[in-house]
Amino acid sequence: MAVKSTASKGGRHKTVFSCSECGSQAAKWAGQCGDCGAWNTLIEDIITTSSKTAPRYSGYAGESAVCNITDVSVVARARVSTGFSELDRVLGDGLVNGSAVLIGGDPGIGKSTLLIQAIASLSQRVGTLYVTGEESLQQVSMRAHRLGLASDKVRLLAETQVQRILALADKEKPGVLVIDSIQTVYTDQLNSAPGSVSQVRESAAHLVQYAKQSGTSIFLVGHVTKEGALAGPRVLEHMVDTVLYFEGDASSRYRVIRAVKNRFGAVNEVGVFDMSEKGLREVSNPSAIFVSRHQEPVSGSVIMVTREGTRPMLVEVQALVTESHLPNPRRVTVGLDQNRLAMLLAVLQRHGGIAMYDQDVFVNVVGGVRLSETAADLAVILSALSSMRDKALPNDLAVFGEIGLAGEIRPVQNGQERIKEAAQYGYKRVIVPLANKPARPIKGLEVIAVQQLVEAIEQL
Repeated sequence: MAVKSTASKGGRHKTVFSCSECGSQAAKWAGQCGDCGAWNTLIEDIITTSSKTAPRYSGYAGESAVCNITDVSVVARARVSTGFSELDRVLGDGLVNGSAVLIGGDPGIGKSTLLIQAIASLSQRVGTLYVTGEESLQQVSMRAHRLGLASDKVRLLAETQVQRILALADKEKPGVLVIDSIQTVYTDQLNSAPGSVSQVRESAAHLVQYAKQSGTSIFLVGHVTKEGALAGPRVLEHMVDTVLYFEGDASSRYRVIRAVKNRFGAVNEVGVFDMSEKGLREVSNPSAIFVSRHQEPVSGSVIMVTREGTRPMLVEVQALVTESHLPNPRRVTVGLDQNRLAMLLAVLQRHGGIAMYDQDVFVNVVGGVRLSETAADLAVILSALSSMRDKALPNDLAVFGEIGLAGEIRPVQNGQERIKEAAQYGYKRVIVPLANKPARPIKGLEVIAVQQLVEAIEQL
């Protein structure tokens, strides 16, 4: 398919094919992107070119001059509190002036609610501007009124054309700017529809450039695909300074905001919120909500100590093992990697002598938490074993540890902090890797250090 060009008063229209993963452009459609290798990601776009137009990205990265790295002044960036200590934690102890933050999540998860609450708090100290492209001004105002926010200083704008947004922002000079959402914003320099790969990339480039040059902090709300990834080109995540994911089960009242990229703080930090009629409320003690205190011990349930960002947290891992009548027994996980579950069951059979090849195994992490670290291995194995034998584990027991393919229990990072977290919440026994055993005994806590999977099973 050849490239089509047509002349117009504003310039020439050219059809190109943009990759939704990496943003690269090709002259014709192909099944595979030539740059990143992704399949079926090339989407047709129409762009407008003009030889009289100045470079759109002039000054994007600052002045064009070569200097020595020691000549660059290093000044600590000023941070502004958003009014939510949990959100400040994820951002790296506050919002940095001139930063661009991309926040994505499922529809109805609470992205707009979180930002209108944060903007209402910020408006008492700095100038703010909330730009809505999906809702009317009346809808935003009604939400703020329903939540009982002190929003008298919040400035609103209903606009989707990026040049007009930036022109009005130059007049208002806000300290914090919210764009809800980046998929609705477009630029007249392109003829493609809002939400297309080129429009999202171009609009985000203009907004990020404005943030760097003016010192205004920008929140960009992003849609997600059915797979849970941010919609639009992957280059969008590279352009911004911070990428946040707002997660949670729609049927649950708890929400988790997670940082997967942060140029001004730690990644994998999480903040926990409680969704109520009055909006989102902070949960400063997440260990208390992700653990179900059963009145009596139940089989298939075990408490593990995970670590999210800079703090340890107690979560409950539940397993259900039942006889399978299928040729291929099911391995279903919620909040865990399904392939890792299959690997752990193979290790249990090889080095623990317990086979589950004819059993359906279901594993769930309570509260909608997603565990990505390997410290959950021991909890998964023990919960599945407890369910299979229908023998409950003690209520005062907590575990953590990584399991290797040779059946060894490998140490995990920050083991001492995890043990102290279990002791703080009244747990009397904890099974840990041998290398994580504390040098000094902890009052009221029995630390059981194991080196092999068989030893952990024998302890129970």
